[in-house]
Amino acid sequence: MLRLQNFHGAELASHIDALGALRISVFHEYPYLYVGNLENERDYLGTYVRSEGSLVVLVFDEDKVVGATTCLPMPDEGPEFKAPFVQGGYDISTICYFGESILLPEYRGRGIGKEFFVRREAHARKLGLKLSTFCAVDRLETHPLRPQGYRPLDDFWRSQGYVKRPELQATFVWKEIGEDEESPKTLTYWTKEL
Repeated sequence: MLRLQNFHGAELASHIDALGALRISVFHEYPYLYVGNLENERDYLGTYVRSEGSLVVLVFDEDKVVGATTCLPMPDEGPEFKAPFVQGGYDISTICYFGESILLPEYRGRGIGKEFFVRREAHARKLGLKLSTFCAVDRLETHPLRPQGYRPLDDFWRSQGYVKRPELQATFVWKEIGEDEESPKTLTYWTKEL
């Protein structure tokens, strides 16, 4: 039986490696094509451990972490996350950044993704934040590694009240399948007024 459990800040520390391994596995899939390692994951996820305002929801099947979602106040994120909003004149102290929503393939289609949004938005409201946002990697429809029948999550995100904001873009660097070294990728933000 699946169990969803909320973690805040330092409560997450003992689950960092399991969450990092899950991120490496799920983000290896299209569209991210991420080639990750646990050292980088520990560094990235340390932001959530250090943030007193963070929320990480882990999905357990027995004792195995099979899914997760994350969020934290935008001021606690790195400069590359904040930059599009700072440049756009937003008050970042009012924004909640939604990191990832990830599930192993066999657990998808059970409504967990909707529950992830419910929990993160409730957390953001509890913190008094006014805008929730996340970003997704931009890929051409003609990308050679795009699986046949691939459906982007845009319709699902719209159904949750999010609007794609092409004027809000960030650049992140990671190594992807087929690359010898890291390269920059463009991600576009989606937002929702809370």
